[in-house]
Amino acid sequence: MKQRALVLLDSIALVNAGHAGAVIVSGSHGGLSASHFVTAQSHKPFAVAFNDAGGGKDDAGRVALRELQAVGVLAILYAHTSARIGEAQDGLDNGVVNGLNALALTHGLQLGWRITDVVQHLGA
Repeated sequence: MKQRALVLLDSIALVNAGHAGAVIVSGSHGGLSASHFVTAQSHKPFAVAFNDAGGGKDDAGRVALRELQAVGVLAILYAHTSARIGEAQDGLDNGVVNGLNALALTHGLQLGWRITDVVQHLGA
């Protein structure tokens, strides 16, 4: 399996071209504004994990699942009850997956996994 870089970003606003092909664990919510930081990149990361922020009105904290699917990026959400919002290290250490886009599912990721398991499975 290809070795991928692991990048921890407390805010997904810090994503840049240098993160192309990486697995990112973000402390950010998985809402529309956060997903735009990823979709705007010309060279995209391979996968991004977001905090689900509790879902929010109209499931707004989960929009990144479909937005990243549309641009070919694996999207993973971890439960806000498992890790603190805004702290990527806590997301990595304690996050529990409760949302995956279809692309992430095709790569064998599963609901209920810890983010550490996701990172290892993706070769980061």
